[in-house]
Amino acid sequence: MRALVQRVSQASVSVDGETVGSIGAGLVVLVGIGQGDDEEDAAYIVNKTENLRIFSDDAGRFDRSALDIDAELLVISQFTLYADTRRGRRPSFSEAMPPEPATALFERTLRLFEQTGLKVRTGRFQASMLVSIQNDGPVTIMIDSADRMRRRRG
Repeated sequence: MRALVQRVSQASVSVDGETVGSIGAGLVVLVGIGQGDDEEDAAYIVNKTENLRIFSDDAGRFDRSALDIDAELLVISQFTLYADTRRGRRPSFSEAMPPEPATALFERTLRLFEQTGLKVRTGRFQASMLVSIQNDGPVTIMIDSADRMRRRRG
């Protein structure tokens, strides 16, 4: 599972001209679900996201997490995070989980985000969405659940 996390001052998502989710200061979390991902991957992504210290303290250092500042979250499904661009000019999405099982895992991921106590909003799974982001910083971080299996250098 992959999550592209963006610190924002505000964000919203619209479907067919209707705003279906909006937040103030917090994080936009674009979530891609890959083949073989499961609830352990979702728990890893949620834990990393809620505890990632990317909000500034009084000294201007990244020392506060979403939990520390009671951030709002806009969580959007984004299968294109699994784009494979190694060959040709058209990306392949064969590493993304098919829609039916991905829907269930995305819904479970949303429930895990909600259990953090933070305000969580979302778009509509498989809909064509217009996401408006006012990126703060900008701060954009990629989290990949496969990283939990990799050894750290050093």
